[in-house]
Amino acid sequence: MSNALTRIGTANMYDNTLRNLGERQSSLVGLQENLTAGKRVVRASDDPVAAAQAERSLTRITRIQTEQRALEVQRNAMAQAESSLGDAITLVQDIRQLVVNAGNGANTPADRRTIANQILSLREQLLSVANRKDTNGLPLFNGLGSALAPFLGPQTPAPDYTFEGLPGQTASNDVSIPLTLDGDAAFMFRPQRDGVYHAAMSTIPNTRQFGTDAVITTDPALVTGDNYTITFSAVGPGATTGTTTATYTITNTTTGIPQPPVTVPDFPSDKPVTITVTGIPGLSVDFKGMPANGDTATLEPSASIFSVVDTAIREVSNAADSQGAAQAVGQALANIDRGLERLQTVRGNAGELLNRADRITGNQEARSIQLEADRSRAEDLDMIKGISDFQNQQVGYEAALKSYSMVQKLSLFNFIS
Repeated sequence: MSNALTRIGTANMYDNTLRNLGERQSSLVGLQENLTAGKRVVRASDDPVAAAQAERSLTRITRIQTEQRALEVQRNAMAQAESSLGDAITLVQDIRQLVVNAGNGANTPADRRTIANQILSLREQLLSVANRKDTNGLPLFNGLGSALAPFLGPQTPAPDYTFEGLPGQTASNDVSIPLTLDGDAAFMFRPQRDGVYHAAMSTIPNTRQFGTDAVITTDPALVTGDNYTITFSAVGPGATTGTTTATYTITNTTTGIPQPPVTVPDFPSDKPVTITVTGIPGLSVDFKGMPANGDTATLEPSASIFSVVDTAIREVSNAADSQGAAQAVGQALANIDRGLERLQTVRGNAGELLNRADRITGNQEARSIQLEADRSRAEDLDMIKGISDFQNQQVGYEAALKSYSMVQKLSLFNFIS
């Protein structure tokens, strides 16, 4: 009985030793795998909580990478739109310079027609820039959407140019910027927003000076967008010697309704007079010179910067004399400047969107770094600790093997002489 128990105890000792050796070997292999992978958590079963944390961080990092790729597309489109606005501003400035040249009193009608043809070429380029597309074939200035060319014209009847996109600007958010800009805000004029009007005079003889300054918007909210005529009549001697009196009548030609005549009382007959007309809702215009019976000014809203340029081309080309050219030039310059203001404003908005894209990229990079740190803390291996643990386990395993090899050689027969 005693011998049987001894045999059972010895076998059990050997089994336990082999099992412990196997566990040490498995642990050593696991540590080696961790060192090779550089990770503390190689499988989810190693540490389910840490594995879930690492997976969440990787998912968020992947989402940020996707958002950044989309942002890069948006940034490229916006940079192209901003550059296109710069091209448009340069073209409008060149047009403005040609309009100034057209006002030179030394120009002949042929000279003015030549300048008008040059302006026409620049206007065609300007319309092409406004309809420019990005690398994906989508218009840069279509506002809230539409794959069609956003600007259509010239056409008849009025308005001569129309915006075929959807007016408005797509909003930015924390991870993206718009792909397009609002072409309506950049190139088009709206009566209640801009109040851009053009004043054209009836033919004034060279022996007399009479014309208008630029039409001033006094209250955009009151501007109707209708057409008007201002006709002078009853021009004659005033109540005082050496003075003249005149009457003008404002007619809304869109509705056909005239306003009551307005009398301009005694003004000097021997020098130019300034007559300020304020009876048009939201608008004001100054007449300068000496009026005569039948002098008429026609006020019409301009639909776009293209309309302003086309009107300048037509009136400069058809001007019978330097006074007619001066009237056309004065109106064109004032309205071109209004158009430049809109282009520069929208270009400034584009620049701010590009700055916003840079800020978004910076924020996303910071988030990625933080998420990568979270992932690393959850699953990456501390290499110094990992190497130390591996070496300790290796030493222990070697000691266990050595002790086992020594013990298994022991036998009673070794001590029987």
